[in-house]
Amino acid sequence: MFKGSIVAIVTPFTNGAVDFEKLRELVEFQIANGTDAIVPCGTTGEASTLDYDEHMDVVKTVINQVNKRVPVIAGTGSNSTQEAIELSQKAKEAGADGVLLVTPYYNKPTQEGMYQHFRHIAEAVAIPQILYNVPGRTSCDMLPETVERLSKVPNIIGIKEATGDLQRAKEVIERVGKDFLVYSGDDATAVELMLLGGKGNISVTANVAPRAMSDLCAAAMRGDAAAARAINDRLMPLHKALFIESNPIPVKWALHEMGLIPEGIRLPLTWLSPRCHEPLRQAMRQTGVLA
Repeated sequence: MFKGSIVAIVTPFTNGAVDFEKLRELVEFQIANGTDAIVPCGTTGEASTLDYDEHMDVVKTVINQVNKRVPVIAGTGSNSTQEAIELSQKAKEAGADGVLLVTPYYNKPTQEGMYQHFRHIAEAVAIPQILYNVPGRTSCDMLPETVERLSKVPNIIGIKEATGDLQRAKEVIERVGKDFLVYSGDDATAVELMLLGGKGNISVTANVAPRAMSDLCAAAMRGDAAAARAINDRLMPLHKALFIESNPIPVKWALHEMGLIPEGIRLPLTWLSPRCHEPLRQAMRQTGVLA
């Protein structure tokens, strides 16, 4: 279904408005550098500050620009079950190949509440759905036993496991069937998760180093641990520096430094602090994404 290097693409802004021309250029940059699939309107795409119309316009722009060359997995998660259903249905109608559904943030549902939330979305919208567990941002942790229950629900095909906990990922992989896809959502540990049986990496780093991330995922997916780890060692300074402040602050600054997007981020996020400029610039030079 969806495998390999999957970029969680940023949403460019110019003077506070979505810059759709730059977004289309980013799509071309990703495809030209071997990215296997694109996720618009995820955490890295600042979905939480896009209004409903902007959200759908970003999804549609990516779908239209991609033009079926690679899969598009639209971020349609919400802490409102009905809103997630509506966004997922609209993404399906726009031509998305799948949707990515974050756990319900802020509400702090029980494990049963999460199960019912995702089951209702899956029953309402006939499109492949990937769960997204990132407790560091949501204060909501979907436990492996809940993932196992949800893996049996039609339309739910996988999970982006972004805890960075490889023991957790291993348990999830062991609990679910072989057809249920487990993806990394943590660039620094993605290689090891894929070597455990994961099917790809939904990546922040791929925004600025798409070719290297594509090569890394391809090596890991074919079981070439030495090659995958060598690429990962080279990218590790970048993995770390891209989280020197809250994502997507550093990655947007890096893309701006590369000349790929204008300076622009939405409050309550702010542009990268000056004290972080040189450490991130140095990591970009170390890894070859900046001369």
